[in-house]
Amino acid sequence: MVKSIFGLCAAICLLASPAAGAEQWPSKIIKAYIPYGAGSATDVVPRTVFEPLSRELGQPIVVENRVGGGGTIGVAAVARSEPDGYSILANSSAHTIAPAMFGNLPYDAAKDLSGVLMIGSSPNVLIVSSLRPWTSVDELIVAAKAKPGSISFGSSGIGTSTHVSAEKFRHRAGFDAVHVPYRGGGEVVTDILGGRIDFYFCPLSTALPLIRDGQVRALMVSTSKRAIDLPNVPTPPDVGLQGAETAIWYAIFVPLKTPRVIVDELHSAGTKVLADAGVQRSLKRLGVEPWPLTPNEIDALVVRELAANRALIQAAGIKLDR
Repeated sequence: MVKSIFGLCAAICLLASPAAGAEQWPSKIIKAYIPYGAGSATDVVPRTVFEPLSRELGQPIVVENRVGGGGTIGVAAVARSEPDGYSILANSSAHTIAPAMFGNLPYDAAKDLSGVLMIGSSPNVLIVSSLRPWTSVDELIVAAKAKPGSISFGSSGIGTSTHVSAEKFRHRAGFDAVHVPYRGGGEVVTDILGGRIDFYFCPLSTALPLIRDGQVRALMVSTSKRAIDLPNVPTPPDVGLQGAETAIWYAIFVPLKTPRVIVDELHSAGTKVLADAGVQRSLKRLGVEPWPLTPNEIDALVVRELAANRALIQAAGIKLDR
């Protein structure tokens, strides 16, 4: 009788333990929100990981592109969702830009969401149509200064990394330009090729095939280190624009109160996926380099970048209507 009681108590304790909860997750479809349009880098890069991640977890991952508000609508959807591991967010470094750009957001990027997995990082590439006359950053700057306000640049939305990269560039170079925001990167590329806008800080994954096909000219990468795939394309310091550097990163987040055991399991599964040689090759083709961070390190990165981006936006005078 005593043994039975002890056995019953042990079973109850096991069911109530965090480990037992982890064993039950995931038991149904996981919904992944991407706050930008299909075909954008923030869409393509996570999808490369989601298919093998769903196999690793044993449950389908269904992707929904929740577009709008400079990426804030999709982020808010996850921030307000149940913290049960079945709603996840795939976002880029725009995650720390939008809160610095917009006021009164329905979420706090640092306090309402937790980092889970850093997929990797990549530069933006300053591109112009091959039909444009500029063959260097200096030539573009000279043209912009010769006729202030005559040069235009596109972005995949206000507050995105493509927007901030361009604003940092023009601020450090000292020229005015007209900002034309779009709903997604695909539309920007269309108008670059059609000659309707002059330059775009395009994610490397999108820019590479256009550069290789000769449709656009790469004038500069946005990072302090040259891109492996574009070894002859200069960085901001290479052309005397120290302080204009930016990098895109891609990461997965969950609502803050998601049980830690689920965060750890999702991180572990994602780490296994990122170690796969096939996944590494796919990410490399997209220009994404590994950047292994723990969930705590991702959270710390978000806090640092939120502060840095607020300072940048104020110093550069970046406005929502630029």
